[in-house]
Amino acid sequence: MQPKKTLMKDKIVRFGVSLEKELLDIFDNQIKKQKYPTRSKAIADLMRKEIVQHKWRTGKQVAGAIVFIYNHHKRNIVDRIIDIQHDFSNIVVSTQHVHLSHDECLEIVVVKGKPENVEELANSIRTTKGVEHCTVAFTSTGKL
Repeated sequence: MQPKKTLMKDKIVRFGVSLEKELLDIFDNQIKKQKYPTRSKAIADLMRKEIVQHKWRTGKQVAGAIVFIYNHHKRNIVDRIIDIQHDFSNIVVSTQHVHLSHDECLEIVVVKGKPENVEELANSIRTTKGVEHCTVAFTSTGKL
């Protein structure tokens, strides 16, 4: 006999919010441009974003991507980037390399770990001679 599967439905809670009409109008216009199906979905996403940012700031485990562009003709840059990634092998999940042009490459390093380690890795990449731009996108590991 198969065990019964029980679905845990998220409980929906309705609540009221008071704010200035002008702010609500701006918000509604913005979420309409972003094609949100409902105001509730947009507010829930903003709440999740704030929770993830708080986790980022307070040392919880995060997942994310370090995205950077570099000129592969710069002396030893590829070797330096690989060495840096190996130094952080405990948080590097995967990498993707994209040729943007004859000279420029884009690399995406997927990471999972403590935010301070992710930031240290990003700073090591960012300050490497020949890296032209580096940014970090982060999210939760799936649990709020």
